[in-house]
Amino acid sequence: MNENELKTSPKQRFFIILIAVIMLGSIIASYIAIVINGGKSTATGGSESQIDTTKIAEYESIYNQKQAEFSEKTKDSFDKFIKYKSEIVAYNETSANENGVQVRDLKIGSGRELTEGDYNYLAYYVGWCADETIFDSSFNDDKNPTAFARVLDASLGMIEGWNLGVEGMNIGGIREITVPGNLAYGEAMEICGGLNKPLKFIVMAVANEDPLKSLANELDEAYMRVQYAYYGIDYDEMIKNSN
Repeated sequence: MNENELKTSPKQRFFIILIAVIMLGSIIASYIAIVINGGKSTATGGSESQIDTTKIAEYESIYNQKQAEFSEKTKDSFDKFIKYKSEIVAYNETSANENGVQVRDLKIGSGRELTEGDYNYLAYYVGWCADETIFDSSFNDDKNPTAFARVLDASLGMIEGWNLGVEGMNIGGIREITVPGNLAYGEAMEICGGLNKPLKFIVMAVANEDPLKSLANELDEAYMRVQYAYYGIDYDEMIKNSN
């Protein structure tokens, strides 16, 4: 699997947002249906699907606006988090796989403590391979980040090693987590050049509350509108018809 694809794919990773996965599947299914039906869109009740460039431009403008709002809102957190990017260094795969989940607190938070089974938090993160390659992050640019581009809602599903690694962490804290391959993606998915590869993360846990929570949801929705528009599918009409 191409590592660059992981950075933007909504599947099986730390930017995994359940609704995004469902939506991506719907896009593919709808697109296939359009092809099979000779250009007839199932999302619009059989009318011909057409890519509306004006609508795409409108949605892209809204998305860019939401992204700017999100970046401004998260600037303080980004400034605290980015200081630890220098902690992204190479590590030994064998040791990482043999020693189980390892944690190292880089900054102790002042909020409540995350306990076992507590997924009610949001997170900024960066994940990297043994050779220092960043395979995914909350940054807007992995090489020269200037802001956060997204935040994860932990309640929508994380790998087991991540869940174990954040236990005992306080909201507002920043922690380095080493996850062995069997508690990451194991045999289910190739990452970092193979199966059963260990992963490292730096995670900042933040409160799952407004205004950040709502702004993150609005950003996700704006992104999905753009993606659906590329396929000539009216996102709002599709959601309306599904209810």
